[in-house]
Amino acid sequence: MLDIDRLPADVQRPRYDRSKLKTRMVHIGFGAFHRAHQALCSDKLAEQGSDWGYCEVNLNSGALIQALREQDLLYTVTEMADDSLKTRVIGVITAALHGKGDGIEAVIDAMSQPDVAIVSMTVTEKGYCHLPASGDLNPDHPDIVHDLAQPDAPRSLPGLILAAIRRRRDAGLAPFSVMSCDNMPENGHVTRNVIVQLAQRQDDDLADYIQQHITFPSTMVDRIVPAMTESAFEQLTARLGSEDPVAVEAEPFFQWVVEDNFVSGRPAWEKAGAELVNDVLPFEEMKLRMLNGSHSFLAYLGFLAGYEHISDCMGDSHFRAAARALMVDEQAPTLRTQGVDLQAYADSLIARYENRAIKHRTYQIATDGTQKLPQRMLDSLRWHLRNGSRCDLLLLGIAAWMRYVGGVDEQGQPIEIRDPLKNALAECVKNSEDGEARVRALLGMNAVFGEDLAQNGDFVARLTHFYQQLVQQGARATVHQIMNAA
Repeated sequence: MLDIDRLPADVQRPRYDRSKLKTRMVHIGFGAFHRAHQALCSDKLAEQGSDWGYCEVNLNSGALIQALREQDLLYTVTEMADDSLKTRVIGVITAALHGKGDGIEAVIDAMSQPDVAIVSMTVTEKGYCHLPASGDLNPDHPDIVHDLAQPDAPRSLPGLILAAIRRRRDAGLAPFSVMSCDNMPENGHVTRNVIVQLAQRQDDDLADYIQQHITFPSTMVDRIVPAMTESAFEQLTARLGSEDPVAVEAEPFFQWVVEDNFVSGRPAWEKAGAELVNDVLPFEEMKLRMLNGSHSFLAYLGFLAGYEHISDCMGDSHFRAAARALMVDEQAPTLRTQGVDLQAYADSLIARYENRAIKHRTYQIATDGTQKLPQRMLDSLRWHLRNGSRCDLLLLGIAAWMRYVGGVDEQGQPIEIRDPLKNALAECVKNSEDGEARVRALLGMNAVFGEDLAQNGDFVARLTHFYQQLVQQGARATVHQIMNAA
């Protein structure tokens, strides 16, 4: 358990009166990224006199919430570069709840308190119960089916927020803003879609109320926050002289772009490093395609090639060149960003990937691919298909995902697939021979690929070519051959 009195002198403690914080925000998804990003930003703002505090909520796992409570709602963030470490204690949390342990009613009640002005979330793409290809609510999702039958005992994120909105409206309380901080293009629009569409299936008047009174600001978030490992915890404990099971480590880089569209006020995050703008979409697309797209590219190919971390991939000059070429030659032309030097942005990303102090595992990034592919690669792919331009590296990245979800690595060892559609993926793999049949089977997953791509014969042939090349030569040899020919 974290003992703040035993920490080294160079660890920064909260430099503000925590008792003056008010619970003005409820955040759903107390994961590593939120702890190292939005909570850190709000903590820096509290040093400047802000009284905006967080009630943190985990809907499923209760271990982190319990650990946080046991150490007075405090935890550490360590920023790591190759040659430096900087740790600070975060004190901006005022309450913490576990959906299963404390009950969903307690979570709804927390969101229904008069001071709450913002409900935010980092639940990953799969938490929205949406169809990635369209951004619409997935009415067949088991949690949505449950919530339609039992709206007062919701299981899904949309159902939970909808229950709180209904309660606030009925009590005559001011509306809150709902802010997604997950990696999806127009994440505010997706959030609005799923909540309004769920409301329309329950109560038309409530749906109308949401469209008139609730705002859904979009955001773009950027910081590499690797999953903590047992070794990382051991090294941190040795350095701090105190255990912190809630600790996170992150790269020094931080970016948060927020659409300034809040119905009941917001913290002045711009004073702590955030950018408040009118339109987030160009920033989102730039980050999703250039950073997240290249991350996924390296994750699938790197994992297959035996590289455990992204920084290991950067030690292979061909992988490094391929990642940069993907960004500059195939992702950048699809963007609408104005006034940004995209080549310089690509170079900055490569430099961040090279940070060997950040152990960002390729396997971690490879999870939930069915939710990530549409915005990270498929949107760009469709741009190239419309414009008749080459996109061999995008095709290779998609082929690498298909090879990865086959569930067996290049040494014949099983891969544990972590994906909300893993059962559907397993069926595709089971019922198709490896090769063109496998490619066509996976393209038949309309929730991921839509209906258009499987109908494009030239695209299917080119994708199949790269898939076969990966099967026959392996990922490392394929990347080396492609980049040597470039």
